[in-house]
Amino acid sequence: MAEFEPRILGIACNWCTYTGADLAGTTRLKYPQNLRLVRVMCSSRINPSFIFRAFQLGADGVLVGGCHPGDCHYGTGNLYARRRLATTKKVLELAGMEPGRFRVEWISASEGKKFAEVVEEFTNQIKSLGPQKKFKMERVAKADSGK
Repeated sequence: MAEFEPRILGIACNWCTYTGADLAGTTRLKYPQNLRLVRVMCSSRINPSFIFRAFQLGADGVLVGGCHPGDCHYGTGNLYARRRLATTKKVLELAGMEPGRFRVEWISASEGKKFAEVVEEFTNQIKSLGPQKKFKMERVAKADSGK
């Protein structure tokens, strides 16, 4: 059987974490390619339903990144995000999700090396946990309408 390769969703703030990811790429830092990164303008724009839906659609892990607290380009956006994401983590754990499948990191635009290290560490952590099956929805094929 082939080695398990996790599917990881990354949701990143445009001004810091996404730019840090870009820095990691332009400086040719090596990190696993299991992460699919989605850019949002601010981490405060992340609705917890995005995270729940990612797990339903088969993500093995979700990594959220934003500006360091106090350094948000929109003032206090990441402070709201920090509170909302802490609650999201608790809800996931109460629902039975392993705590290691959801992670929040504060990575600035100049921390490309930290971004690569976090992705490497998180990917290895998800590999050790194995595939996420708790919330994954089974897809049902649409019935042929006969047309």
